[in-house]
Amino acid sequence: MLIAVLPAAAEQPRVAAAPRALEIIARPIESFDVRDAARRRFGQLEYIGGIELTSPDKDFGELSSLRLNADGTQFLSLNDKGRWFRGRIAYRDGKPVGITDAQTAPILGPDGASLADHGWFDTESLADDGEGTLYVGIERVNQIVRFNYGRDGLEARGEPIAVPPAVKTLPFNQGLETLVFMPRQHKPLGGTLIAISERGLDRSGNILAFLIGGAHPGQFTIQRSNDYDVTDAAILPNGHVLILERFFAPTRGIAMRIRRLNADEIRPGAVVDGPVLMEADMGYQIDNMEGLAVHRNAAGETVLTLISDDNFNVIQRNLLLQFKLVEP
Repeated sequence: MLIAVLPAAAEQPRVAAAPRALEIIARPIESFDVRDAARRRFGQLEYIGGIELTSPDKDFGELSSLRLNADGTQFLSLNDKGRWFRGRIAYRDGKPVGITDAQTAPILGPDGASLADHGWFDTESLADDGEGTLYVGIERVNQIVRFNYGRDGLEARGEPIAVPPAVKTLPFNQGLETLVFMPRQHKPLGGTLIAISERGLDRSGNILAFLIGGAHPGQFTIQRSNDYDVTDAAILPNGHVLILERFFAPTRGIAMRIRRLNADEIRPGAVVDGPVLMEADMGYQIDNMEGLAVHRNAAGETVLTLISDDNFNVIQRNLLLQFKLVEP
């Protein structure tokens, strides 16, 4: 049952523009550590390669979440302004070197008008159930919208879904930042949509998170430390959860880290913590890191792909970085 209705568009709702091609230019990022070009190992991650992305298209930028297909060659992303982006990642010698076949389109509501036309523009998170259904989280209204992407692609029309009442109380512009879908084969959370706030905190200062659908719906928290906020998540092949986190302070600049959460510990009422796999500050090739995806390469290695949100700011960058997970 739906519990939300999109607000009326400012004017008569209009059918949004169809998907269109766009050019994305890639510049290689050979080393992750700006002080030591030869260094490849960072915590439990090994740097594979990266690219800085630009485009003459005025709509390109502010990439906020990322999902890849099984072999990491096709991507789907969205930005804060309510647009889809998809294409193919080109590789050379196992490293990402470019983007081909890129397209963009507005994210649509049930009436065919864009979500942005309805004022639902702060699209921050994206989850894929692996069976053709996508879920998009809209932060400023703390709502989740479901799409039949497998049938309709970029022209799919979204339908709001029921969310726990506490989701609606998350703070303005610090609410629904992360969605990830637990694959159905990973019990007991299989078939559960996990929604994590950016900085919605409980009384102990921990990060509020929600289990939606599945066999064990409810609310849990993630231990918050060192003023980091959650910006995205991805599921490892073994079912454990990686969370991407961001820190920002005017006096220290920006930083990022990746933590691993044991899925067996995630349940209603739990407080979950996990080890840091990697942490990086402005001495490394990072920006406002907001997207995380996981895939296996041809060698069977687990690869993490990260993207950044440039906020349409000329001094920030859209980065795509890849790392191999190295088990201790």
